[in-house]
Amino acid sequence: MKQSSLRRAGFYGFLTAAVLVILAVAALARVAQTPAPASIDPSNTAALLEGYRHVEVASVSDALEQLTGRKMYMSHRMRPIFPTKFAGLALTVVLKKETNNDPNALSGMLAAIDQGTKDSVYVMVVEDGIDIAGMGGLMGTAMYSREFAGAVIDGGVRDVAYLKKIGFPVYALGIVPSTSIHHYRFGGSNIPVVCDGVEVKPADIIVADQDGVVVVPRSEAAKVLELAQEMDFKEHSMYAYIEKLKSIQEAVKKFGRL
Repeated sequence: MKQSSLRRAGFYGFLTAAVLVILAVAALARVAQTPAPASIDPSNTAALLEGYRHVEVASVSDALEQLTGRKMYMSHRMRPIFPTKFAGLALTVVLKKETNNDPNALSGMLAAIDQGTKDSVYVMVVEDGIDIAGMGGLMGTAMYSREFAGAVIDGGVRDVAYLKKIGFPVYALGIVPSTSIHHYRFGGSNIPVVCDGVEVKPADIIVADQDGVVVVPRSEAAKVLELAQEMDFKEHSMYAYIEKLKSIQEAVKKFGRL
């Protein structure tokens, strides 16, 4: 009986140790997925975008606020049509509200898409357009074929089933079946805009994930990325520390990140 109890105790001890090893390995794997911060060349756009694709948008938002004192994130209203993560360069477009019968009223909007390049993010402001679809499947297909990173619409989006089918990521204020034809006129492209309350300039870096959308001014991009990477590295390192000590207070005291 005593031997049986000892065997059981030994088995449970082994099982507990095995579980702890598995948890430690999993935590270390999470840390390994986050590279240590590295120096960023501000002139290397491809490297900047690659870096932003691998940091969390929440860290980018925190880094921006810490470095510039500005809140550059869009509101909770700006939501994706499916879970996604991307980074790219802003290509801005404005639609002005105007009833018209002009067949060319939106020609400039289409031209802007056809002039866009790989890694562009289509940032459209539809004036008073929360219930107007600023884009749909046809425009999304054109952006997808030109290798845009995604689209952010201060207005609505439609043809969502097709956009999901081709896997083109779109953030918008809502999903609506309406059209902008005969209700809007092209107001300009590659100009500074205010999208969901945030200033966006052409070629600013737009980063998005399931936490939302952040605009990084191009002039601040390298510094913000370096700090965001540092924040990510600390935060991901904290998971194992918290699991080990079962204390978030001790982890925050050690790493200085919350």
